[in-house]
Amino acid sequence: MHGYGPTPQRPVAPRPSPATLTAVRVALVVVTVLSCGMLGWAPMLRLAIVTRRPRDWVLLAVVTVSNIALFAFVLATPDDPDDMTDAQALIMAAWMLGGLTAVITYYLSAEIRHYTSLGAPPPYTAAGPPPAEYSAYSAPALPYPPQPRLPHPPREQYPNPYTGPATPPTPVPAPRRLDQVRAELDELSDYLRKENKEGEGR
Repeated sequence: MHGYGPTPQRPVAPRPSPATLTAVRVALVVVTVLSCGMLGWAPMLRLAIVTRRPRDWVLLAVVTVSNIALFAFVLATPDDPDDMTDAQALIMAAWMLGGLTAVITYYLSAEIRHYTSLGAPPPYTAAGPPPAEYSAYSAPALPYPPQPRLPHPPREQYPNPYTGPATPPTPVPAPRRLDQVRAELDELSDYLRKENKEGEGR
């Protein structure tokens, strides 16, 4: 018994790859043909398990009974083909070919139709399983109807404490070597002026 909240969903079985489906179909058809229809119940069993429809289970029972009856009919006929009447040979051939054709045709068409109705398989990734299919039937039921969203009041703008007023950069003091060079240049210019004045006085 479950309480409030969404109902737990049954896990969705991953869909086989197209290569796997083709290999299974070919194997079942080959087995049915090689057994002359005696193993026609095998593809019908596979189809009933895959589709889970009552009609396919009923057809599986019909094919199984038909195969048992055909096997009993073959055992009742003479072992020597020369002793078999034309009617018996005709009935056996029609029964085998008819059942064989009907089983293979219905199996392939029903299974292909079943997987086509499921849609294309999602792209698989190596990291994990494919996502589960979402439909209106698998959506979780809400315990209450959704409420309309109300507009939010505008938020107040607060100043950012980490961004203060920009302070002008402090001048970097000139290195001592630059001051010394300037002083020497000033002394040299003063000396040259004195020399020029003395030269003009002479």
